[in-house]
Amino acid sequence: MTTAVLDRAPTTPPVSSPPGRAPRLYVLDGLRLICALAVAGYHFGDSWRLDGVRPPAYFLPDAAPVLIYGFLGVETFFLISGFVILMSGWGRTVREFAASRVARLYPAFWVCVLTTTAVAAVLPISGGLPFPPLPDGWGVLVNLTMLAEPLNTPLVDTVYWTLWIELRFYLIAACILAAKPTDRGVKIFAAVWLAVAVVMPVFRGAALDEVVMSDFAPYFIAGITLFLLRRNRSDPWLWVLLLATWLVSLQRVYGRTLELKPGFEVPVWPAPVLLTGVYLLMLVIALGYTDRVRMRWLAIAGAISYPFYLLHPRIGYSVIRNVYEETNLPASILIGGTVLGLLAAAWLVHRFVERPLAPLIRGFVLDRRRQ
Repeated sequence: MTTAVLDRAPTTPPVSSPPGRAPRLYVLDGLRLICALAVAGYHFGDSWRLDGVRPPAYFLPDAAPVLIYGFLGVETFFLISGFVILMSGWGRTVREFAASRVARLYPAFWVCVLTTTAVAAVLPISGGLPFPPLPDGWGVLVNLTMLAEPLNTPLVDTVYWTLWIELRFYLIAACILAAKPTDRGVKIFAAVWLAVAVVMPVFRGAALDEVVMSDFAPYFIAGITLFLLRRNRSDPWLWVLLLATWLVSLQRVYGRTLELKPGFEVPVWPAPVLLTGVYLLMLVIALGYTDRVRMRWLAIAGAISYPFYLLHPRIGYSVIRNVYEETNLPASILIGGTVLGLLAAAWLVHRFVERPLAPLIRGFVLDRRRQ
């Protein structure tokens, strides 16, 4: 991508912020945790068989048809990522961007991979599960790199597939930042990316799709567009681009919903309605209408969303199944108690792993890259 042509359109950030620093958007922190909880609700309520035999609707007849739409938390994560990553990286060097991403992703990931492996080994379960057995010791080590999927190694936990998508987006974002972008250049790049993503399914299996990520590209592109709208809401072409990403996203989520097989009929229409609501909420946030929300506890909610997301599937399944077999408690109590326990574990990871290690790793990466 080239950004040689200067962008002459004025920029009008809705709020002032210290030079070089993006403002903290507390509402986004809260939305992150809601997304993580939604995904957990989908996993615990619909994607497995609690007793290994009977389908989800047997245990949660009223909740399962609602929790099924929690899969949209992943789409929302990607949309948030497209917005936040570019906003936080804007004006930074590639070195600084890489250091911030490594420090943010890896400390919690390492601990969560090892914790998940240990719990799954101590509390093994089988039957009615959406994942294969744990990989061997070498496979666990490969998982620690966050590159298990491209290295064709079994994942310790199924949710790690989203991290490989995130990593590829970070590479794209790094390329954008390396080009010393203008708003105009990023807008052109986003439009081209969307156009390629639209036609790429015709060439299903093409190597280029590993870069384009056609299934989820519209969400990242929408986030990028929202970031540009935050800077300059008067550009009509940005509104056209956002509309286009929304329309492509509706088509993608329609297909994703049809693929769901929870053992009961899943109406498709709520998924595009919910996704449209997410787009509208993100637009409200991007345009600055929630910038005055300063509830500090939302920052903690955002901080624990990542370790909670990493910890919840395999550990949650193991805990719920084992406690159910011992107590025969109702599914709602088992799931609710497990979620609370995992939230507490996520806070511990944030407090005693992420907070002390992230600055050290950030400094190490910066120092190593300077050599």
